[in-house]
Amino acid sequence: MTAQSDSTAAPSNTALPDSGPSFDYTPLLPTAGQGPAMRRLDIDGVEQVHAEVAGTEQTFLTVASSTLSDLAEIAFKEVSHYLRTDHLASLRAIIDDPEASANDVFVALDLLKNAAVSAGEILPMCQDTGTAIISAKRGPNVLTDGDDAKHLSAGIHRAYEELNLRYSQLAPLSLFEEKNTGTNLPAQIEVSLSPDDDYELLFMAKGGGSANKSFLYQETKAVLNEESMLDFLAEKISTLGTAACPPYHLAVVIGGPSAEFTLKTAKLASAHYLDDLPTTGDESGHGFRDTDFEATVFELTQTLGFGAQFGGKYFCHDVRVVRLPRHNGSLPIAIAVSCSADRQIIARITAEGVFIEELEHDPARFLPAMGRVDEIESGNVTAVDLDRPMPELQSQLSQLEVGDRLSLSGTMIVARDIVHANLRQRLAEGGQLPDYFKDHPIYYAGPAKTPEGMPSGSFGPTTASRMDTYVRQFQEAGGSMIMLAKGNRSAQVKNSCAEFGGFYLGSIGGPAARLAQDCITEVEVLDMEDLGMEAVWRIKVEDFPAFIITDDKGHDFFDTTGSDTTISLGRTRTAKDGAQLD
Repeated sequence: MTAQSDSTAAPSNTALPDSGPSFDYTPLLPTAGQGPAMRRLDIDGVEQVHAEVAGTEQTFLTVASSTLSDLAEIAFKEVSHYLRTDHLASLRAIIDDPEASANDVFVALDLLKNAAVSAGEILPMCQDTGTAIISAKRGPNVLTDGDDAKHLSAGIHRAYEELNLRYSQLAPLSLFEEKNTGTNLPAQIEVSLSPDDDYELLFMAKGGGSANKSFLYQETKAVLNEESMLDFLAEKISTLGTAACPPYHLAVVIGGPSAEFTLKTAKLASAHYLDDLPTTGDESGHGFRDTDFEATVFELTQTLGFGAQFGGKYFCHDVRVVRLPRHNGSLPIAIAVSCSADRQIIARITAEGVFIEELEHDPARFLPAMGRVDEIESGNVTAVDLDRPMPELQSQLSQLEVGDRLSLSGTMIVARDIVHANLRQRLAEGGQLPDYFKDHPIYYAGPAKTPEGMPSGSFGPTTASRMDTYVRQFQEAGGSMIMLAKGNRSAQVKNSCAEFGGFYLGSIGGPAARLAQDCITEVEVLDMEDLGMEAVWRIKVEDFPAFIITDDKGHDFFDTTGSDTTISLGRTRTAKDGAQLD
């Protein structure tokens, strides 16, 4: 008997399956636009060469390794000292908005002043000069030696070595041991393919505060309606708090083929790198921006009450909402922010040369007239002599209210994550807190390098909440009775301050260059010098601005923050200014 072939034709009355839509490729993120205004850099090493490939004459763009290094060095200098024009214009718009709270206006003014100081190219705008991140796309006819990440890293190394930046990268020596690399390397560098005949690079300096405010949520179709999505976003956006230095550029990404792609898209959107996405979707499945929902979410952020750090309307500069395709069993949603140190810049290498995005080199033009500045900065303040005994300082602060403005002068101790961990270990082994932790206020910060001839490098406050878990143990041991940093804190800090008589003072997050120039007069390493910028520092300050956020009675400003609740800010005037002090 002959076996029947598997390829026997189907009977003529059997319907063939529908072949489905024809192949139609679309990139996931189809951006199309001119991009930002750019200027040509005086960098050599880019040439066109012609060669015959498979019988066809082709033109190639060759890029020297030194070109990539020089470009990276310039890019990270630019983002450390300058901001985009539209970011600065947005800060000025806050000042000019009659609906903005007085605190929104004050913070916006201080950030504009900081930008003007940073533009002097001596003090970087933020003491956390960030992780160096490069996301690049190289065309098929752009030729390098293939070791692009190495050459770009060499330029990053030069920038962080030669400028007054900070080394923040920790190398894992073992699973639990770390050491600062002393170079701010390694960097995160990703180079992908592009069909274009150029080499485009996005350079980002991402500080820890804003990086820590990137979140991924795994949701379901139940949130894919406007009411549920807004409820979801109101809850999640509120958890961002103020620690990452608002006003924020906020990005929300809904959907994605994978969780990691959703998060990456949120980071790119927060940098305004995806502004040229289409604004509608189609059956091909590409991503798009929903500009109407962006406006809706922006209005939502204005009702949360956080404002620009101390209550008000401007929690965000703007919002980007990107919708991506998704697997039918998965709905990732990502939220990311770019903070007041909005540090990113686009560069492009073409046959015409090396070009870089035009950042604003004259931020002072956005400052209001002096009469308006004086109006914004007016107000009384309580002077605090930090060199008095700790019980006297606690007694003085206890007579004030949450939200009262202070002018701090005298000695502070600077200590943050690693120092706190070391001191906790000391207590666990039966030791005591050092006297300096008991006798002086503790400032959570980590300085950038000190410029020649100046007492301090950029030296703004860091995120307070990272130290929350240490507070009760340290206060019980007599230390950390007065703490100074930025952002809101957890209930355990409020409860500990009420139990042990402690205080948490807030400082505006962002103006690190201005604080270094105007308020910090002496800086010296006091202990744990081997930790680099994470060491214990003793600093002297003069007229350092601060506000009582948590007091010894368990009151906390952020417990009552609402759209109509703000604390009274203003410049730290003292008696020498001729101002009346409370």
